[in-house]
Amino acid sequence: MATPRTDTASFHAYLTTLQYPRIVALCGAGLSASSGLPTFRGAGGYWRTHEATSLATPGAFLRDAGLVWQFYSYRRHMALTVKPNPAHYALAEFSRKVPGFQCFSQNVDGLHQRADHPRESLQLLHGTLFEVKCWSENCGYREENFTDPIVPALALPVDGKDPTATPDISDPKVPLARIPIESLPQCPRCKRNALRPGVVWFGEQLPMQVLMNVENYLNDLAGVDLILVIGTSAKVYPAAGYVQEARQRGAKVAVINMDANDVPAGGWEDGDWMFKGDAAVIVPELLRPVIGEVVVPA
Repeated sequence: MATPRTDTASFHAYLTTLQYPRIVALCGAGLSASSGLPTFRGAGGYWRTHEATSLATPGAFLRDAGLVWQFYSYRRHMALTVKPNPAHYALAEFSRKVPGFQCFSQNVDGLHQRADHPRESLQLLHGTLFEVKCWSENCGYREENFTDPIVPALALPVDGKDPTATPDISDPKVPLARIPIESLPQCPRCKRNALRPGVVWFGEQLPMQVLMNVENYLNDLAGVDLILVIGTSAKVYPAAGYVQEARQRGAKVAVINMDANDVPAGGWEDGDWMFKGDAAVIVPELLRPVIGEVVVPA
């Protein structure tokens, strides 16, 4: 197996030689970790007494939509307590500078959108916490919504001893209200169904339009020059497949991750890069020859 390069200079040299670059960023949870956002995925990941992944199913919503919405409302709230980091802003600016750039993101936290990433170059593989859609596919209603809480019934409880404090409802000791379905977000189009979070649940297909956008980009005859694998092991499909497809179309691979032993799908090849460390620091530096210094709003 080849040994990846680790120097920024060779990366900058390659990036600046591309006349009409076609570049992909494949982003995972490590990108958002730099913003201080906790994750609910992984072995043993629990929310209260529930395995977090067990709440991410259509069946769970049918059984107790109120509980599922409380879980996702909490996740929405937590995502809104942190800010996009310099890597989010760097990717957004890179998108504005490079027409042939696409960001394939596995993150649902809305940080790309809050960094004003152009939507035409952002493919949200797993949906987003900040889109809601009608439970009925026949209705088809969906909207972007960053309101917290999305409805009054999902407001965080107030601490009786300190009205300025909000108890951590992820703590099983904090009681949860039983919320009737009519108090949850309702579809304004059909007026018959509750809205649900616009994330991909277990047992569901990834968004068809997003998959088509990704495949159309990867299958373009112009090929792919580079794929940045940021904050993800990219060993689970379809993400692993995208790395391999990009390689087949001529791409070099650059991995940005805290784990230097994280090998991309298919292994290292000559000309690849591995940058170990914080994506919020590394990504802006890698893209600096194209975007200049990243400006993060105060």
